[in-house]
Amino acid sequence: MKVVIPGGSGFLGRALADALLQDGHEVVVLTRALEPGVVVHEAGTGLPGLSNAGWRPDGTDGVGRWAAVVDGADAVVNLTGESIAARRWSTAQKARIRDSRVLATQSVVGAIRAAANPPPTLVNASAVGYYGNRGDQELDEASSPGDDFLAASCVDWETAARELEASIDRLVILRGGVALDRNGGPLERMVVPFRLFVGGPLGSGRQYISWIHRADWVDLVRWVLATPTATGVLNATAPAPVTNLEFSKALGHALGRPSFLPAPPFALRLALGELADALLLGGQRVLPSRALALGFNFRFSTINHALVSILQ
Repeated sequence: MKVVIPGGSGFLGRALADALLQDGHEVVVLTRALEPGVVVHEAGTGLPGLSNAGWRPDGTDGVGRWAAVVDGADAVVNLTGESIAARRWSTAQKARIRDSRVLATQSVVGAIRAAANPPPTLVNASAVGYYGNRGDQELDEASSPGDDFLAASCVDWETAARELEASIDRLVILRGGVALDRNGGPLERMVVPFRLFVGGPLGSGRQYISWIHRADWVDLVRWVLATPTATGVLNATAPAPVTNLEFSKALGHALGRPSFLPAPPFALRLALGELADALLLGGQRVLPSRALALGFNFRFSTINHALVSILQ
């Protein structure tokens, strides 16, 4: 199988590319490097089959070049998008967050349409931010979107991917939760205060975190690629979302550190502005109902098991 991964040089893309190479597939990583052939992904396996191509995710270099890259591929897994926590939000940064997803997806869709032999499957990333801040309400793939900035961005992101729905065999939209692993990603920052013995819940601690072990996220994508009946929206989250307080206790336990020093909301808002409410003080209780119904098995279903496996 030939799989093209736009945005494949990031935290999730690197792990997915390595796994697909281990499985014996051919992988092409599209990156923001502007010159083709620039190696930005060093596969840890050392296996052949990995190549890299540069691209501008806003599509300003046209779709013809990328149509040639996706031509003849079996699937495209679109992971493009700037980190929502890269820096404090401003009007310009919020535009970058949205555009890096929507414009990039439009470029991917255009490239697939222009290909002489278009790939039959598009797996497009989205996020649980689609649902907005919903307290302790249980949410599945049929739940309505929220009305905040991240929710609106996710709706636009998914709408861009759906433009291709009638033109290919399969469109899968993965609404991802917080992906956890030792090397990179949000957990790398989360462990710092705990290692310094000042860790604890954020705000009230009652807000939910919908998380997934990175290994399970990779396995879910591999399973989707191999499962023709997996179509439409799938929540890429573990079956047991937890409150921020429960997460903090599990993280402290895994590290052998206390977890009783809360971070007050005003301090988080002072440091991060609007980002604090969107990312840290709000949350969603998201369930992977469709993936479970279709037969996917999670290796890491509880936060304690996941964090102990990662950190110990």
